[in-house]
Amino acid sequence: MWDEQSVNSTKIISGNFNQPGSFFVTSNGDIYVDDGWMKRRVQKWSAETNTFVTVMNVNSSCDGMFVDINDTLYCSMHDHHQVLKRSLHDAVITSNRVAAGIGIEGSASNQLNSPHGIFVDVNMDLYVADCSNNRVQLFQSGKPNGITVAGNTSINRTITLYCPTGIVLDAEKYLFIVDRRNHRIVGSGLNGFRCLVGCYGIGSQSNQLDNPFSFS
Repeated sequence: MWDEQSVNSTKIISGNFNQPGSFFVTSNGDIYVDDGWMKRRVQKWSAETNTFVTVMNVNSSCDGMFVDINDTLYCSMHDHHQVLKRSLHDAVITSNRVAAGIGIEGSASNQLNSPHGIFVDVNMDLYVADCSNNRVQLFQSGKPNGITVAGNTSINRTITLYCPTGIVLDAEKYLFIVDRRNHRIVGSGLNGFRCLVGCYGIGSQSNQLDNPFSFS
């Protein structure tokens, strides 16, 4: 761990992980770590106790994780084309519920194909970077069918995507997307989406990116 704008680490956290693929840090400093590849679990590191505890059982790695304001943990699984969730207040650790996707790859409004990054807003609406469908899906709270808000099949298309893998929504509801295979970061605005970073193709120059994957 590093303090902001510091090059020196303040803490090294080690755990018995096997190829963790993602993590999520809450506002109180707790860290949720994907450990689903071999051990089929999500681990939580408590900032207060400096210990790990299993908080979710999963069937594969979580390519994206999120904890919403109600302490619900979300896990996107690209192998299973689905996003699962469970309340961290539920004492039953196997209480997973489906947040999006039916577990079969596809491009219908209730399906996903290799989902990665996820974001949940204050209204409990779920945004999913649907990589192999080249789109970002919005699943409004309690609704099984998604709305394409960015990408090739969106209603008001202003940009095409090629395997989006990361997503963030800011306080003004502007969307920022890691457009991985286009090697760029795109964002929404008053006139639709536009390229923000990496707008000059793949490369190692200061104005280029090479397969960016996620936001932090």
